[in-house]
Amino acid sequence: MYLVEYGLLFLGAAIAFIAQTFVSGSYSKYSKVENRNGLTGKDVARKILDKNGLKDVTVEEVEGYLTDHYDPTKKVVRLSKSIYEDPTIASVSVAAHECGHAIQDKVGYKAMRLRNRIVPLVNFSSYAGYIAIVVGAALGLLNLVRIGIIAELVIVAFQVITLPVEINASKRGMQAIKEESFLVDDEVKNAKTMLKAAASTYLASVVTALLQVFRLVLVYGRRNNN
Repeated sequence: MYLVEYGLLFLGAAIAFIAQTFVSGSYSKYSKVENRNGLTGKDVARKILDKNGLKDVTVEEVEGYLTDHYDPTKKVVRLSKSIYEDPTIASVSVAAHECGHAIQDKVGYKAMRLRNRIVPLVNFSSYAGYIAIVVGAALGLLNLVRIGIIAELVIVAFQVITLPVEINASKRGMQAIKEESFLVDDEVKNAKTMLKAAASTYLASVVTALLQVFRLVLVYGRRNNN
């Protein structure tokens, strides 16, 4: 039983590592390849937002590595320094993806709305669930461990909902890239590769979260039988 539990822990870590390595490698590669139109992430984001009637959404530079995101509460697309400033394939791809989220927000994409609504619950569950499991396991309080497992299931649900949101944002981003000819010929293919790599991290998060819950269920079952 212990072998299975540790095996699941190792498998989850390995999947997450492989996915992160894939996206980091793709980003590193295409962040060094300039696009032929000389467009920066800032340029692309502004063009996509304006075309979709989102002139009220601002584009800002933010510190960090792969910290790009869309903030629906403040209506702002935040791009990391290299994405914001450099005219690379990575810049166009990431900026278009984040604008995809802004478009989702405008049209009321249901999965995105649901995800945003449960964020506070997920934030609470990520801390409360871990504490409940650790304390419950240490003191032999199986009901507390059960509560912790339920909290972990909330996180799994969030990851499952996040996956289609991210895939759809990439789809919208690629559509904009093609329609506006931000990238040409093989550059479009490279952009797809990069966005698929990014999507793999979200898929890995779903699988890893499920493995974590399964491992906790095994631990709970073993302790319950003792």
